[in-house]
Amino acid sequence: MTKLLPARYRTTNWSAYSAALRKRGSLLIWLDRETTWLAPHAGRPERPPVFSEGAIQFCLSIKVLFKLPLRQTAGMVASLLRMAGLDWPVPDYSTLCRRQKSLAVQIPIAEPTAR
Repeated sequence: MTKLLPARYRTTNWSAYSAALRKRGSLLIWLDRETTWLAPHAGRPERPPVFSEGAIQFCLSIKVLFKLPLRQTAGMVASLLRMAGLDWPVPDYSTLCRRQKSLAVQIPIAEPTAR
């Protein structure tokens, strides 16, 4: 029985191939300026949280996606907010640590499509 040789592909359009590789490494994160970043006052006598659940969810999603420790997550979120031109405060790592206990981060995973 003969062993099949693997197929060899030749790239004929190098500019399109190079552009596809660059596009594959791009990252797009949308930040809506209308997002409620700071938590509204609840009217209860205890100290209200400073950051909204959406802000904590965003930070913890970045943590999970990039497999970062909490301090690096705070730095990356600060960088993303700065690049987006938003002057929002960033939750401290201790705030993220405390709030992640009560907030479950669920990131939906899209099934790969068949080619």
